[in-house]
Formats: sequence, C-alpha cells, structure tokens
Amino acid sequence: MSAPTSTGTWLRRFRPTAGAPVRLVCFPHAGGSASYFVPVARAHAPGVDVLAVQYPGRQDRRAEPAVDSIPELVDALVPELLAWTGEPFAFFGHSMGATVAFEVARRLEERGVTPVHLFASARRGPTTHRGERLHLRGDRVLMEELRSLGGTDLRAMDDEILAMVLPALRADYKAVETYEHVPGPPLRTPITALIGDGDPKVSEDEARTWAEHTAGGFELEVFRGGHFYLTDHAEAVNALIADRLRRAR
Repeated sequence: MSAPTSTGTWLRRFRPTAGAPVRLVCFPHAGGSASYFVPVARAHAPGVDVLAVQYPGRQDRRAEPAVDSIPELVDALVPELLAWTGEPFAFFGHSMGATVAFEVARRLEERGVTPVHLFASARRGPTTHRGERLHLRGDRVLMEELRSLGGTDLRAMDDEILAMVLPALRADYKAVETYEHVPGPPLRTPITALIGDGDPKVSEDEARTWAEHTAGGFELEVFRGGHFYLTDHAEAVNALIADRLRRAR
C-alpha cells in the first residue's frame, strides 16, 4: 500500500521523507497542536517519516469546533490513519495524546493492523483515574493550570491569545477527564511509558499500569523533570524512540 499524497485535515507532515522504512505518528497533549512535533520530525528525518495529528479548534483548524470526547476523536482518526499503515508505523502520544493513541491502536488492531510500538508519554494508564474536573472550573483556573505544567507553547502565550484558544483547551480537558476505559483484550503492540519524575499528573506507579494493557512487552523510562520533561531531554527521548524503532524493524 502506497502512502497518500496529501495529509488531509487531520495530519501534518513537516519533513516528508518518502521511502523511510518506518512511520511515527505523534498525538499532542491537551491544548497542544501538531506543530509541537516539528523538532521530532527534524530529529528523525530522513530515517523516520513523522506525522503529527492536528485536532480541530486550533491553528489552521481554529474555525472548526473542538472535539470534547476521546471516542469522537478516535472515530475521526482511525480512517485517516488506516491509509498510512502500508509501512511499519508507531505511535507517540504525550499526555492526552497517549490516551488517544492507545485507543486508536486498539481500533486498528481490531482491523488486523498493528503498530510496531506505542510510546505513552506523561500519562497514567487507561484504567487509572483521579476524578479531575478542571474543565468545569473558571477560565483563570484552567489557564493557570496549563501554565503551571510548563508547556512551552502555552508559556509563550499572553492572556489575550490564550483566551482565544481557551475553547479548544477546555474541550481537550473535558475529553481526557471524562474518558472511560472500556475493557477489552490487551494490545499486541509493545508499550514504552515515559514520564518526568516530578510530573504532578502521573506517578511511577500510575505509569506502570500501562503494562496491564499490552501483551507485547512493557518498559518504563523515567526522566528528571515535570509534565513537559521531554523539552529538556529531547535528545535522549529521540534517541530512545529511534532505538525502539530500529529494534522493531
């Protein structure tokens, strides 16, 4: 199966690498966008073809209503991604993106299409809940929460700009905070969980619960840092990704 010539609405391809032996699809965090993964695409070209998911309600999709449900996001993404599974492919999801990537992987495996690896970054396992309801709080509380986590794309925004993207941020938080795991068979896809040792959103014990959701092998990698540990450890994270993709091939 040859890859599509266009990424369409849902995907972005910042460094097209025709003929790469493996493809990496990246799923952003709550409030994030596809452009967050430009450095990842740059780091892995030309050996890995990197795609990044663009959720509605931000950047060039700003005029579209944001999606506030993980199942709805997955419903839209599965047919888009099926067209890109002609070569070996892996998923990298950060925070909310890890949950979306996991659910997409489940759907694809049901169709007989299995990713070679799933990297679940800065996220608790699917059955681990804290009862968070930040999406119901006021705008100021939500904005301060996002800034406190240290995402570089959010820290760069002043209040006026952040208010413009607040509907998408709130929708993302609602999607991840109302997500409920539906029991099913474990993935065949190996999972690597990556976290920061000071991340207030996930503990080591919570990250280890990803092991319950795969029969393909599990490992946990812990870095110094918080929710956006990968900003300070980009070289190490990219090296880890490259190594696991080489092993898979």
